[in-house]
Amino acid sequence: MIEDIVVDPAVGALRPDFAVLTFEVRGLRNGPSDDASRAWLAEAAEKATESGDPRIEAWREAYRAFGAKPQRTRPSVDALIRRMPLPEINRAVDAYNAVSVRHGLPIGGEDLARYQGPARLVRASGDEPFEVIEKGEPAIDHPEPGEVVWRDDLGVTCRRWNWRQCVRTRITEETVDAFFLLERLEPMSLRELRDAGDELVALLEDVTPGIRVTSRLVGPA
Repeated sequence: MIEDIVVDPAVGALRPDFAVLTFEVRGLRNGPSDDASRAWLAEAAEKATESGDPRIEAWREAYRAFGAKPQRTRPSVDALIRRMPLPEINRAVDAYNAVSVRHGLPIGGEDLARYQGPARLVRASGDEPFEVIEKGEPAIDHPEPGEVVWRDDLGVTCRRWNWRQCVRTRITEETVDAFFLLERLEPMSLRELRDAGDELVALLEDVTPGIRVTSRLVGPA
């Protein structure tokens, strides 16, 4: 799966410093938030990156580059930092949210069983389907033309680079195989990106000892 991940040159032209560290994790035994994952979240909240940190501002600049307003639709890590205490979702999601706020980088997770085809980071045409829940009911939304999105063969999996994930591919308590995307812009170093990845893998190994993990770094352009 991660061997097929593609960052389109049109995205690289916006931010040549973009890199994504990906992890394919198989054999998870996920579950609801527990005392261990709550402790991860509480510790991360105490050590969270400040909203004015240059690593967060870099993402706001990236959003502006494709026409988004980061004060209205915030990069995922910016939104998390402003949402304290951190939300409890499930053990795997709690793990990557904790690492995200501690290191000041967006992290996403996808259920491999619900993903179709390779993951691609592209500029949207505007007609791609994006599955959401509105007023408690399933609905289909669409990105704006030129918006930076993650997508698979069935449609958009995450809008505005890392702002909002679709319902279809999100990690749930039943997820067994997953992949994770740790997204970096300068001034974050590739060394810090790898350190964040190591922390995430360590927490996921606490969730499930014996998981099978493969990784790949894509970029910078």
